[in-house]
Amino acid sequence: MKAPLLASIDIGSNSVLLLIGRIVDGKLQIELQRKETLRLGGALDEHGNLQAQAMERGLECLRRYAGLMTRVAKEHRRAVATQTLREARNRNEFLSQAHAILGCEVELISGEREGALIYQGVTRLLPALPENRLVIDIGGRSTEICVGHNQTLHIATSCPIGSVAWAQRFFGGGILSAERFAAAGNAAQAALRQSLAPLGNAPWEQAFGSSGTAGAISKALLQAGLPVGEISRAGLFQLKAQLVQAGHIDRLPLHGLREELRPVIGGGVSIMCAVFDVLGLQHMRIAQGALRHGLIFELHQSLTGH
Repeated sequence: MKAPLLASIDIGSNSVLLLIGRIVDGKLQIELQRKETLRLGGALDEHGNLQAQAMERGLECLRRYAGLMTRVAKEHRRAVATQTLREARNRNEFLSQAHAILGCEVELISGEREGALIYQGVTRLLPALPENRLVIDIGGRSTEICVGHNQTLHIATSCPIGSVAWAQRFFGGGILSAERFAAAGNAAQAALRQSLAPLGNAPWEQAFGSSGTAGAISKALLQAGLPVGEISRAGLFQLKAQLVQAGHIDRLPLHGLREELRPVIGGGVSIMCAVFDVLGLQHMRIAQGALRHGLIFELHQSLTGH
């Protein structure tokens, strides 16, 4: 008998992502992936409500995804919402409509649970290794940092900083000056030090970056001749210098950068530099797995017991 189709949806602050696939012999076989960059994290008004137009953009995206999930049984679907909806005062309005559209509940998850799902998504697509792993996911409005060994998570923490929020706060008008990078970096370091306290001295040997920000930075560095799927400290800080030299997002000469990431690259790079500084990183590998993969594996486990 063929393994059932499973679907996961990650309603993030920058993108909304859909993954459809099957687990066969413990391995994920992907049938369909979709990503729409909606930047919901930039659409909270001064009262902390998700603006009506942004809410409708999000629901329209979910309607499209529902159309792609017709072959997936409703009990085989999982959807989660993260930092923007954690913050949005009118989130229940969005979540109830999303539930009706998708045919499954949309779980509003904590930052720690988000980190745990990211960690599982990353590690389930990696080979077993003797060393502990550090997994970092810089999202649109939050950054998750986890330490574990293979599929065993030791600790996960969440910091309320992200590429969309930082682009809005520090790089308004698309200006990429040294002064703005300094302010963004200092604020990110202060927030990270506070959030990293639960990690204590948890040891790790290998660092992995998950999701859009890490992937976008890696692709920009690839254009500069660095190896694919990696971020080095020297390359990262050289990229920051390039951004400062360009002075504005409209003048960026980054051919490897997707157009929709251009407005948030200053926010993402400033946070990644802060992560490298606070944690003393020299090197990071780009992970293939992310939250949506972790959600699929968790769903499979709940259905099968293993």
